Amino acid sequence: MQTSAVQKEYDFVIVGSGLGGLACANILAMEGYSVVVLEKNHQIGGHLQVYSRDKSIFDTGVHYVGSLDEGENLYQFFKYFGILDKLKVKRLDEDQFDLIRFDDGCEYAYAQGLDAFERKMVSYFPDEKKAIRAYCEKVVEVCSKFPLYNLETSGESYLADENILSLNAHDYIASLTDNVRLQNVLAGNNLLYAGVKQKTPFYVHALIVKSYLTGAYKFVDGGSQIAIQFSRALRQHGGEIFKHKKVTAANYDEKGRITEVVCENGETFRGKEFISNVHPAVTIDIFGQERFLGVYKNRVQALENSISTFLVHISFQENSFKYLNYNIYQHHSDDVWEGIEYDKTTWPQTYFICTPYISKKGEYADSMSIMCYMDASETAEWAGTCSTVAEPGKRDAEYAQFKKDKEAKVIARLETVFPGISAKIKAVHSASPLTFRDYIGNGNGTMYGIIKDSTSPMKTRINTRTKIPNLHLTGQNVSLHGILGVTVSAFVTCFSFVDKEKLIQKVKNA
Repeated sequence: MQTSAVQKEYDFVIVGSGLGGLACANILAMEGYSVVVLEKNHQIGGHLQVYSRDKSIFDTGVHYVGSLDEGENLYQFFKYFGILDKLKVKRLDEDQFDLIRFDDGCEYAYAQGLDAFERKMVSYFPDEKKAIRAYCEKVVEVCSKFPLYNLETSGESYLADENILSLNAHDYIASLTDNVRLQNVLAGNNLLYAGVKQKTPFYVHALIVKSYLTGAYKFVDGGSQIAIQFSRALRQHGGEIFKHKKVTAANYDEKGRITEVVCENGETFRGKEFISNVHPAVTIDIFGQERFLGVYKNRVQALENSISTFLVHISFQENSFKYLNYNIYQHHSDDVWEGIEYDKTTWPQTYFICTPYISKKGEYADSMSIMCYMDASETAEWAGTCSTVAEPGKRDAEYAQFKKDKEAKVIARLETVFPGISAKIKAVHSASPLTFRDYIGNGNGTMYGIIKDSTSPMKTRINTRTKIPNLHLTGQNVSLHGILGVTVSAFVTCFSFVDKEKLIQKVKNA
């Protein structure tokens, strides 16, 4: 049965309720446009989703966030959206928010603030003062070239400066010093962008590292509160969100403009403009391959996605493990770039460890999340199956056993970092590349979307405008992944409809 809401024509129909879609929806609704967001899943928020098992809350994607100190860019963006004071956050330790750890037991802490970070690094590597200073200056210099990250509007969010876009992260850091351990410490949290030695540009490294140095925080009781606050704000501005609406096709007028999108259940939503917060390759499938230029379609479909992840969540026995107000990046290889091209027998060589902050638990951790690289090929034999709340399905016993075996390997590794931790574990759950594929809706469960490549930077650039006159793109593939990157991408998308200068001024005045 069709409802009357379906017949309404919206100014904007947004496909996908990840952060990019929610941010676009709020910007446009605040400007007085009528907006509807369509989400295929039971829960909104994409990577912001959380789930609970045995009364423990687990984040799927957002384990901590940067740039939230007063006056920093994400702080200002959240203030503009009117959600800053509604978010429950906890600042990570001042003198160590990230701990880079190696197999030999050596640990190197990242301190908050660029000056403190520099002093800390010099304390570990007193003979490398010059290299560390040069590194910090380069981070600041490169970040200054991306106006939107500094709440400026000159030029695009993306610089066409080939010299910056083609500077390789690994090579640049290696050029500063012969001290291999220092090189590895400076790149030690490269899981934040699934760093690939031959490809990752330095600007990706710089923008992400600098954002965490300017205010690293955890979300108290889970990152889904961002999506919840965005959806509340959107409804206050007259916007609508519908869940369980899987968009599968679109109808067009004789001028080649989209008139409406069609959901799997046959429902249609009419609109003047359409924004896809879905992976560009999936967007092409939804809106019709024949509608895109062959050369564009081939380029987008051929772009390589970043690796996927195997995420292990453990819940602890009551008051058995102290809460850690910092994150750990553990490397079982002397080369921090090696873990991504892992050998199955020694997997995981590299992983991220954090304990979510649960308000009622205080000094003890309720749970721990361990994130490891995993190639989607490892779960390929179950690729034909689906299992989400919105589309329930069953995977076989072999898949359950596969996950169990992997969980055991991760916990064995964890024992080397925290001897005796196994005895404190109450329950173990995990998510594989298939879980991320099903819930996020991107081909291979990719963590961070399309890989940025310093060897051919313009090839991996995705414009927000498409060949279809009223179809636009947003999300992590447009500028950069992460809370800050995706928020920036939403502004870039909306610049097609809202005066750029005025919009950024509103953010600054917030």
